[in-house]
Amino acid sequence: MLAKETTNLTFFLPDTSNSEGAIFFDSGISAGFPSPADDFKEERLSLDKELVKNKEATFFARVSGQSMIDAGLDDNDLLVIDRSLEPENDKIAVCFLDGEFTVKRLKVEKDGLWLLPANRNYKPIKISPENEFVIWGIVTNVIKKL
Repeated sequence: MLAKETTNLTFFLPDTSNSEGAIFFDSGISAGFPSPADDFKEERLSLDKELVKNKEATFFARVSGQSMIDAGLDDNDLLVIDRSLEPENDKIAVCFLDGEFTVKRLKVEKDGLWLLPANRNYKPIKISPENEFVIWGIVTNVIKKL
């Protein structure tokens, strides 16, 4: 992956050169009692194929910060961002605001646009004409380490 770091996010391009994917068992994994393993069907699963719908417009970015923890986006999570999707109310977006990238939930109202954090320790941001502002892409998935 090619990386570019900014203050709040580190961006990566998907590497689609290895299309084989990891081994995938299509029988489900029991979260209760174990089931017999004799019927496993082995296939290959590519996370790029599962998570990247538009290869030319998709990027990954690593989260830095705590402003979206109540939306399930934690520090060091990896975001899948699609730049071809239209911004909509209530979508989580990566935005370029006054020289820095940030990830926030969009709130579109008659009187304007708000960027909403998902952590009560952070304040909503009302976008004004004075702001240098671009909605850079829409978050489609998050990849977490457990």
